Amino acid sequence: MLRTLVGTQGIGRLTLLLVVILVAFISASSQVVNPGAADEKSNPTAGSDVKAEEQTNPKPDPASSPAPSQTKKEKRGRFVIAPIPIFSPAVKSGVVLVTAYVFKINPDDKLSPPSTVGLAVGFTRNGSRGGGIGGRLYFKENKYQTTFVLGHGRVNYDFFGIGRQPARSAISVPMRQGGTIVYGELLRNFWKDIFIGGGFLFKKLYARIDVQTPGGFEVPAIDAKANSAAIHFHIQRDRRDSTFYPTKGTLVDVIGNFFDQAWGSKRQYQTYKVAYNGFRTVKEKQVVAYRAMICSANQDVPFYDLCFYGFDNDIRGYTAGQFQNRRMFATQAEYRIEWRKRLGFVAFAGVGSVAKRWNEFRLDQFLPAAGAGLRFTLDKKDHINYRIDWAVGRAGHTLSIGIGEAF
Repeated sequence: MLRTLVGTQGIGRLTLLLVVILVAFISASSQVVNPGAADEKSNPTAGSDVKAEEQTNPKPDPASSPAPSQTKKEKRGRFVIAPIPIFSPAVKSGVVLVTAYVFKINPDDKLSPPSTVGLAVGFTRNGSRGGGIGGRLYFKENKYQTTFVLGHGRVNYDFFGIGRQPARSAISVPMRQGGTIVYGELLRNFWKDIFIGGGFLFKKLYARIDVQTPGGFEVPAIDAKANSAAIHFHIQRDRRDSTFYPTKGTLVDVIGNFFDQAWGSKRQYQTYKVAYNGFRTVKEKQVVAYRAMICSANQDVPFYDLCFYGFDNDIRGYTAGQFQNRRMFATQAEYRIEWRKRLGFVAFAGVGSVAKRWNEFRLDQFLPAAGAGLRFTLDKKDHINYRIDWAVGRAGHTLSIGIGEAF
């Protein structure tokens, strides 16, 4: 859901970070004070006055008059405002500010999850800036779900070319990248838990390097100012018991993006991602969650659409972009404990790697990671947590803060 470790895949990834924030908002509950009770406390004689009045003017028979409504009409939605800190070696420290509206499109729809629309603005100490509007909507008893986003910004970071090699010194260049992203997706439920659909992704980007280093990466002329446009395809099977804090079930996603000159892209290439999440309750208030994913980038893929290790919380403990290539896999498992009141803890570990081809993965270049985290429940109704995770990997450590579980 929310990821505060900003990746190094350019403004497309920075904006995607903001989108993730928009679709992972929490619903805040509000308490209403009973004004009648407050009046009785402030006026001790009110109770006796009411009794005297009841004796003088008896109440009408409920059977002879219509009964007033016993319950207040439930609010259709709520506004949520949340500041999210950013701590990343790639873009330094900063904050993402979020304003969202969480609501039901049809209050009588008991099957569709809550929908969200909102605005997010992020900035960091190194001059990175970004903003976006977007949302995720569920309707027609969860027969349809749609996601949309419009974002713009710039990001300054250290780029590692084709990716850092394990146990070797890192070579990077200071990259400036920015632009605009437009994205929309519509999924339809075809059979039981299976959704099929697609959409369109458009990115208008620029990239430049201010200071060149010996042996460093150079931005290809075609990518200095470029448009990337893709037809998006998505198959999903969702058997989770909750979208916020699953305790059982599975989630499978198969995603393909097909970039082509026919719909406005400068380069022709494809990116694919397959992910499997599983959840199992082992004891009361204790859940084991596990995840496995693979990524592939084919043909004439630009540097900003390679598979980036550590992005999207596929594995924690690595700065996104230090390790990247055309092929990637990552696996992880997490033990989640609800402790007392609103507090909880997690422990997690995982391993993965990147390579140019599927047959080039080497055991000595695997990238393991492990860590622990603290949880604080913001919304008890949907069990939505504020998340703080610290993880250590082969090349350093990371601290990530966000709303919602890592997966």
